[in-house]
Amino acid sequence: MTMLFANDTTLQAISEQITLPALGQSQDVYLALLESIVSQQLSVKAADTIFKRFLTLFENAYPNPLLLQEMSLESLRSVGLSRQKATYLQAVATFHLADSIDFKALETKTETEIITHLTAIKGVGKWTVEMLLIFVLQRPDVLSVDDLGIQHRSLACRYVWRWKDILAR
Repeated sequence: MTMLFANDTTLQAISEQITLPALGQSQDVYLALLESIVSQQLSVKAADTIFKRFLTLFENAYPNPLLLQEMSLESLRSVGLSRQKATYLQAVATFHLADSIDFKALETKTETEIITHLTAIKGVGKWTVEMLLIFVLQRPDVLSVDDLGIQHRSLACRYVWRWKDILAR
């Protein structure tokens, strides 16, 4: 990776300091979607704390969709969730019960089909689905142009585009 960033000392330093985590440690799209919603607009530390508290509301620390759907907003808010996020989590549970958010069912769909399918859930936007495509479904050709980090690293995009041009020769 370092050679890719040989002309950019900032990116080179970053790539030397970071080891990317392995992808595909979990294929539970439903759980990943719940965690993504909890994480929206929060620091990593705050989101982790709230999500861990959220999991304690359920037997075996797994948010059974039927129980989540029926849980009171007050119970969900008691672990630090906003009213809005609590309703979004319940929307995910309702959707999952009606139309399973299952890895195997999604892996046969195109990225566009998955984005269309999952953004039908209240509280789930394109960015959230793109993160699922990258980190859970491991799609290799997803670039989340709405991601603030990507917007601030246009130089990294130039390297990726140049690398792709070289491969095409």
